[in-house]
Amino acid sequence: MKLNIFKPVFLLLLMMATLPSWAQKLITYEAGMGTRDPSDADVWILYQRVRAEHEGMILHADSALLNTVLNDFTAFGNIKIEISDTTTIYGDQLYYDGVSRVLDIWDDTVRLIDGKTILKSDHLSYDRFSSIATYDTWGITTNEDKRLVSRSGYYNSETKVADIYTDVQLSDSNMRLFTDTLTYNLNTKIARFWSPTHIYTDSTTMYSENGTYNTDLRYAHSMKASEVHNGEKHITCDTLHYYEESEFGMAIGNVVLRDTVNDIISTSRYAETRQRTHTSFVTDSALVRFVSHNEDDPSSRIDTLYLHADSILVFNDSSRHFSSLLAYHHVKVFRGEAQAMSDSLYYSAADSTVHLFNSPVLWYQHYQCTADTIVVKHDSSGARQAWLSDNVFCIEQLDPVKFNQVKGRNAIIYFLKGEPNYADVLGNAEMVYYLTEEDPPGHKSLIGVNVGMGSDMRIYFVDRAPDRVVTIGNPDMHTYPLDKLSDDKKQLNNFNWLESRRPKHPLDVFIW
Repeated sequence: MKLNIFKPVFLLLLMMATLPSWAQKLITYEAGMGTRDPSDADVWILYQRVRAEHEGMILHADSALLNTVLNDFTAFGNIKIEISDTTTIYGDQLYYDGVSRVLDIWDDTVRLIDGKTILKSDHLSYDRFSSIATYDTWGITTNEDKRLVSRSGYYNSETKVADIYTDVQLSDSNMRLFTDTLTYNLNTKIARFWSPTHIYTDSTTMYSENGTYNTDLRYAHSMKASEVHNGEKHITCDTLHYYEESEFGMAIGNVVLRDTVNDIISTSRYAETRQRTHTSFVTDSALVRFVSHNEDDPSSRIDTLYLHADSILVFNDSSRHFSSLLAYHHVKVFRGEAQAMSDSLYYSAADSTVHLFNSPVLWYQHYQCTADTIVVKHDSSGARQAWLSDNVFCIEQLDPVKFNQVKGRNAIIYFLKGEPNYADVLGNAEMVYYLTEEDPPGHKSLIGVNVGMGSDMRIYFVDRAPDRVVTIGNPDMHTYPLDKLSDDKKQLNNFNWLESRRPKHPLDVFIW
């Protein structure tokens, strides 16, 4: 029986809990004049200095219609809605539903003011439960110097976050951003986008399909289809961090850096570029390509140099022209008839000089040269001079088992119009040199071998081949018939033919 007594009480409490909010609090009002609508006794027609209040919200208007049963409010003229201490909405026509706590306001004077943020639109809906304003007939939001424009969107006056869609523009005095979908936090100044996005500044153009942009720090973080264009420098990659103010970019994944002024293309899995110091750094599968052009036809490519190393630094001068390059660890180079490898490399554009350090190897056609350090100087016609320092060993392959060889302490190779002219081997010079004769014309045959040593040697070249050798200082030379040369004299001490490590194709530079 006790259960029966309490059951009606429980049902009453349940009904009270589920009553609509307007049943708990009605819209209150005051006005200079008012009268009931003759066609609907539930509606009051209000005039002159109309003021209404509902659950902390205060509304002002010239005139209004209040339905006391439906608890809704329609207002006209000079509307001002005080949502909170910081949020106010202005307009010319209004409908407010006290049950849903949603207000609709329209006309070309509509604006929501939330602290320093102003949202303007022809039609605005505001949900007091969620604190979200909605528009679908274009909206313009301004906050200090930040300006948001879109066809439709949402603004949360509590979180200060705007979600905007279709023909989106975000701009300030430094940048312009265009996209289709954007979330912008007016507190943190961070914009979030998920669709193709272009960002323009005075010096840079950026593209992304998924990322963020901090409008205060001018920092972009792109996570898909990332691109940056800064003057002559272009970066594409998977993930990008770019600081516009310092002009510093960090690229990750499928990185391509293009320098259109100097015709340099760098690829890697990781790269950094610093426009202020005119430097670029690439590592992890790093490859730098230098494209050469015919001077008479700049649009035509005549050759490309491929350079790989663990890490590569490229430097430009203040005019942004290429000035130097530093590559270190596992360096390999491929270009036409010449290739090289070393532990590290330095190139200076000022004097067109390449420095190869730590066990370098230089290949040219069928020649191989090694030393502790190799320096090659170029001019417009090609190689001009090469210096080989300490432990010099040069080899020319004649067939799979026969090799011309020369070694010494140091050597200098002189070129004429890009072709080897003569070479000086300086200090402790030794050689194994196969003698040839031309019979019939155009056909050379081996006739013997010169083996010996001297203080210095000079080797003269004709058509890129050794033609004559002069031994200077204490010569000790011997000539042997081919079949009389013993095996121990066929190769000089420390002979090391490295053809298996020579890059035969451009991408062989990755094979160490």
